[in-house]
Amino acid sequence: MFRLTWRNLLARKVRLVMSALAIVLGIGFLAGVLTFSSGLSKTFDGIIQGSTPDAQARPADTDSFSATGAGSTQTISPADVEKLAALPEVEQADGSVDGLGLYLLDTDDKLVGTGGAPTLSFNYTDTPNIDGQETLTLEDGRWPEADDEVAINASSVEAGGYELGDEVTVIPPTVASGGPLKQTLKLVGIAGFNGGGGTAGSTLVLFSTHGAQAMFLDGQDAFTSVSLTAADGVSQQQLVDAADTVLPDGYEGVTGDEIVEESQTAIGEFLGFITIFLGVFAAIAVIVGAFIIFNTFTILVAQRVRELALLRALGASRQQVRRSVLVEAVLMALVGSTLGLLVGLGLARGLAALFSSFGLEINSAVLNLTPLTVLAAYGVGIAVTVAAAYLPARRASKVAPVEAMREDVSMTEGSLRRRTLIGAVLLVIGAGLAVAGVVGAPGNDAIWIGAGAVIWVLTVAAISAVLGRPVLTACRALFSKVFGTTGRLAGDNAIRNPRRTGVTAAALMIGLTLVSAVGVLAASMNASMDKLVDEQFESDFLVQSPVFGTFPVELGTQMSEVDGVSVLSRQQGVVARVDDQEDPTFVIATDSEFSKVYDLTMVEGSEELADTGEAIISENQATDKDLDLGSTVTLHFPGNKTVDVEVTGIFEDSAVAGGINVGFGVLEQAGIKRVDNSLSINIADGADASQVKADLDDLVADLPIVAVQDKKDFAESLAAQINQLLYMVYGLLALSIVIAVVGIVNTLSLSVIERTREIGLLRAVGLSRRRLRRMVTLESVTISVMGAVLGLVLGVVIGVLLQQSLKEDLEVLRVPTVSLLVFLVIAVVFGVLAAIIPAIRASRMKVLQAIATE
Repeated sequence: MFRLTWRNLLARKVRLVMSALAIVLGIGFLAGVLTFSSGLSKTFDGIIQGSTPDAQARPADTDSFSATGAGSTQTISPADVEKLAALPEVEQADGSVDGLGLYLLDTDDKLVGTGGAPTLSFNYTDTPNIDGQETLTLEDGRWPEADDEVAINASSVEAGGYELGDEVTVIPPTVASGGPLKQTLKLVGIAGFNGGGGTAGSTLVLFSTHGAQAMFLDGQDAFTSVSLTAADGVSQQQLVDAADTVLPDGYEGVTGDEIVEESQTAIGEFLGFITIFLGVFAAIAVIVGAFIIFNTFTILVAQRVRELALLRALGASRQQVRRSVLVEAVLMALVGSTLGLLVGLGLARGLAALFSSFGLEINSAVLNLTPLTVLAAYGVGIAVTVAAAYLPARRASKVAPVEAMREDVSMTEGSLRRRTLIGAVLLVIGAGLAVAGVVGAPGNDAIWIGAGAVIWVLTVAAISAVLGRPVLTACRALFSKVFGTTGRLAGDNAIRNPRRTGVTAAALMIGLTLVSAVGVLAASMNASMDKLVDEQFESDFLVQSPVFGTFPVELGTQMSEVDGVSVLSRQQGVVARVDDQEDPTFVIATDSEFSKVYDLTMVEGSEELADTGEAIISENQATDKDLDLGSTVTLHFPGNKTVDVEVTGIFEDSAVAGGINVGFGVLEQAGIKRVDNSLSINIADGADASQVKADLDDLVADLPIVAVQDKKDFAESLAAQINQLLYMVYGLLALSIVIAVVGIVNTLSLSVIERTREIGLLRAVGLSRRRLRRMVTLESVTISVMGAVLGLVLGVVIGVLLQQSLKEDLEVLRVPTVSLLVFLVIAVVFGVLAAIIPAIRASRMKVLQAIATE
């Protein structure tokens, strides 16, 4: 039986390729996601392991990812570094100047690394990492020695259009009053982290020690942290214990293992989100592929009824026939999964290119197939294919030997009544879960709706033959009226085998359900953002960084002097712990001008905020942290510095203010360097708004780190960010739609083979080749329209329900009617394209041979 199965496969090579294509694409996406995720983890693990010393002395009550803005003013003196170096447990102690808020510009004065990845700036030292290897490696040139010399990582040098010896332009985190907002430095070296894994999109800028002190510490002879290397035989904990005996107040020793763990934990949340995000699309691709495989084997079994009956007549048992079909599925899965692994490698590089546009660069050298990826690809490929082929195989084993004696044999299909009844029950269950999410069941509302949506999608896919019948009937009526007999025949062909048509359309339906649901959410988000901006954007102009970074305070000072500017309010975001809570909270520092620009809706107290000792908080923060008017809040900052503030005002949640807002004096008490995150500007009465904006734009014309926006500009920038994510989601969902189109091609191709005699008879009674091609094309369009209509309707329902569950954030519901119509048109186009090969094949059949076919 195995030899016969193998010969059947080889005898139908085209069928094998077409059938395996769905497996190739589905497994290709799965392998691509796993390979990309593995490469992403390797990149960050390489950076973390390669840059972490045996131990580190750093400001207390902080971690590797708590620094924001320009960082803390907390420093450690060279004398303290010498004390650390003198300890017998210490082999080497190197003072580090960790700079934050530096920007590198390219030769056209545009920002290098526009995706938002940070710039890593510090002084070069030869400190070994936790593995005993050099932390940094010099790829070309030399290490910086003078104050105005730097070494930069290779990808940033290339992106900036620089070469060794060039003058590079940077924007420093802080600028002296009246000083230039840009500086030039000399590129003397190209360097990177040891291991060659890249910087994950970050820009690496290395200074000499004195140069880093001049750039980030205003020339102060001090350091922000100290990297410690253990002497032979000394453990990391022993190293830290010894260091703690000589460290000054406000500093603590931390083992390298602790740093690695906290870094991996922080990065792991981010990587986990990306893996789950991409994994969902991989699962969708595999599920869509399963529908195609099921349909393919159903058709193949139906076409081989006589062959299978002959096998039964010759003595083959039901188990052998079933096993033969399943073995055929396994062989097809092995071929498809193998090709899918190769496709996955290419897709992983495509995903890397996609994410690089968001500032997350992955070195292609780490994008390799891992044993886990290979096992997962073959495991999922074989399991899904065998599961999809099981029912057709079971049906094949029930073919009676007497069927081989009949002149015209076919597989009889059972009634859809039982399936419809079960489907109706499941739809009601799904509706119950969705309603529970909308009315507020325990837990996350979106999860309840999501569970109901999954049941709906799978159920509609299973009973699409019943739910889609009105669409098929409507298409037949329309095509009959427009194309006459040809259209009528196309409609009849689609209705003739509702199960097959339903399964084929279901694959397309799944993709378009997700596309339309995401479209509703995106449109609602844009509409809600427009409403929010219209209601709360009270300033005439807003100045922010396109990458949500910081910029020097001097810029705001210069803007305040522009003619026509009446009020300028500044904001700076910092991270702090509130009271005894471990999780950090984002705190916004602002000035007294804030209340002149924005009119918060106060629940209690006053919006006026003193420079020190006071805080105004949102209702949400008051509820979460159980605070009232007059409550005292202790804010914990790096270096064991704490500042007590009194709650003097509680306001309704607002997008223009933080959850906790304090004066800039609080940051000064906490030792936080002053930078700005945003500026809110109001113009004087009678001033020409367009002229003031033009003057502000001129001021920042060569500073790509900030943009001056009015209400319209700000709304458009928010919409652009939402649309960028939307297009990425659409791009990922496109693969499932491509698989669905392959399914339509496959179904039509096999259907043409199945109807060879019928097509010959149609040609014999006068149906021209052109009209035959049109009939096949209209049949394909009918299937596509059915899948599109079911998908769009179901997707809109799911999208509306999700919006209702998120109505606190998405206040406005908007259904993107134009986009949905475009999706429907695209489905029709896909239907036409899918019919090209089957239609040509059908039209090229020789009439007499087709009629003689059994």
